[in-house]
Amino acid sequence: MAFDLSTISKTSMPQAIQFVVYGNAGVGKTTLASQAPKPIFIQTEDGAGNLQVDAFPLAESYDDVKAMLTTLGQQDHDFKTVVIDSIDHLEPLIWKKVCEVNKWESIETPGYGKGFLAAAELWREIISILTALREFKQMHVILIAHSVIRAHRDPEIEEVSRHELKLHQRASALVTETSDVVAFCRHKITTKKEETGFGNTRSRGISTGRRVMATEETPAHVAKNRFGLPAELDLSWSALHDAIYPPTKEQAANG
Repeated sequence: MAFDLSTISKTSMPQAIQFVVYGNAGVGKTTLASQAPKPIFIQTEDGAGNLQVDAFPLAESYDDVKAMLTTLGQQDHDFKTVVIDSIDHLEPLIWKKVCEVNKWESIETPGYGKGFLAAAELWREIISILTALREFKQMHVILIAHSVIRAHRDPEIEEVSRHELKLHQRASALVTETSDVVAFCRHKITTKKEETGFGNTRSRGISTGRRVMATEETPAHVAKNRFGLPAELDLSWSALHDAIYPPTKEQAANG
């Protein structure tokens, strides 16, 4: 098949992004999501707390979540961001659906990882709807998750413990692969050496009061971004948005 050089065009930044934000409870993940443009929350847990946000009723099944996303795709509205809070609470709803369809007692009943393979198909259904919302509704997608510490083996370094999304590894890989940014959220700390006597010292972590998100992977945590972002940003939507879409000189001058 032949192509003409006149068909070449420059790629552009996406109008809407898919953003995974994960970390320990209470670090500020939901607060960040609430700062995004006109968000609508799909809650699989009561994570909003005292935040005043627009939200569907609490989702109690996979079918609920799918129906809510489908509604956003089919009906007219002015929401600019869809937030799923959280995807690690969505996962057992997916497992329950898979078990109901296949008449399994648990997701591990079929053995050999077949249950998790079946669950991956439902994850793909959710991701496909989210992709359509981005492409046809220009909606940002924010997926909130908690973190878990797992042993990580790398052939170039010794085994380390690192923060990962609190999902089955197959689901985590799917979500990570299809997202533009995966950010690990944490409290910023500094270390201070203290004398412990007899010439010995120990290091102690001290909170700086800042909350940050890491956008580049390290041996200590999973992260990624497709935009060449700084390795660390303040934990806010404006910090992320301005790093992806830097304001023009005129916009900066006007505040």
